[in-house]
Amino acid sequence: MNIAIIPARGGSKRIPRKNIKAFCGKPLIAYSIDVARESGLFGRIIVSTDDAEIAQVAKARGAEVLMRPYALADDFTGTTPVVAHALTCMDLDAVEAACCIYATAPFLQTHYLQAGLEKLLTCKADFAFSATTFAYPIQRALKRSGDGVAMFYPQFAPTRSQDLEEAYHDAGQFYWARPQTWLAQKAVFSPQSVMVELPRHLVQDIDTMEDWTRAELMYKAWREHSLSVR
Repeated sequence: MNIAIIPARGGSKRIPRKNIKAFCGKPLIAYSIDVARESGLFGRIIVSTDDAEIAQVAKARGAEVLMRPYALADDFTGTTPVVAHALTCMDLDAVEAACCIYATAPFLQTHYLQAGLEKLLTCKADFAFSATTFAYPIQRALKRSGDGVAMFYPQFAPTRSQDLEEAYHDAGQFYWARPQTWLAQKAVFSPQSVMVELPRHLVQDIDTMEDWTRAELMYKAWREHSLSVR
């Protein structure tokens, strides 16, 4: 059996009540729960939360709820300890793999979840996680310098962009691993992990209201395009 664990604390600061705020017509966390159910990959879908309202929304969408201790719900607790806590609350003998799915992933697709599980098992990796490419060469990144600007890596100023190595970043959607890997709290980003590459138009962090507006516009455009090509 595989299980999905969706961390969803109630104390988001920059976007209050973010995990259950209405996103294009339904609570944001509903997208993650729904795609996990539709995938058919999971014997259990568990939302780990400290918040009664989030718990109510999660149950209404068909997920189980695990109320986590407040010590694991502050602004500094990472994802891995939350997933590890959830795993310690269940019988692991029948669990082959556990997938952490973020509650803020409205673009998540079932076939990418499936690809992640397949990569985890076939590559014998510690983690299989979603990633995408940077839209612009990171070697040409700029920073403020007094009243002007400077390059982070000035040695690449004369290098053609097509000659620069492509860079990737975490897409913030899902992370597959075996229970023992989560419990050991290994590093997700390491040579023992593998990426599932997503197209950039299906990736958007949602940390600020500007992010939220952009994500809704992207989602609406993507849905309209998907319907038009059917």
